[in-house]
Amino acid sequence: MITLGVRDLQQSIEFYEKLGFPRMESPPSVAFFTLHGIWLGLYGHDALAEDATVSPEGSGFAGFTMSHNVAFAAEVDELLEQAVAAGAELVKPAQKVFWGGYHGYFKDPDGHLWEIAHNPFFWVGPEDTDTSS
Repeated sequence: MITLGVRDLQQSIEFYEKLGFPRMESPPSVAFFTLHGIWLGLYGHDALAEDATVSPEGSGFAGFTMSHNVAFAAEVDELLEQAVAAGAELVKPAQKVFWGGYHGYFKDPDGHLWEIAHNPFFWVGPEDTDTSS
């Protein structure tokens, strides 16, 4: 489980509900959302900050990002637009990446960085998903 510290619980609940995250029953002081699988990616601190186009020092970069991988490149654009409409700040517009994928970044209302990515070489979703398109 990933737990994020947020400044305004209700605002953050509304933000993630607008992104379509299914909320579980929980006490009033916390909110839980059901996600399909948790994955850990390790990447050099400064290299990841550079990838997100933020400073690796101070409040510009917390040392990690969360990534939501999608089956198709077009979904990257759709989800970034959805996040911005829900109140996110676009940090890096969707674009082709040197390693052959397609991705972009946004900050949630508390400044947590999310990468939306399509990786045609490594699918992390259900095994029966067709990523050939």
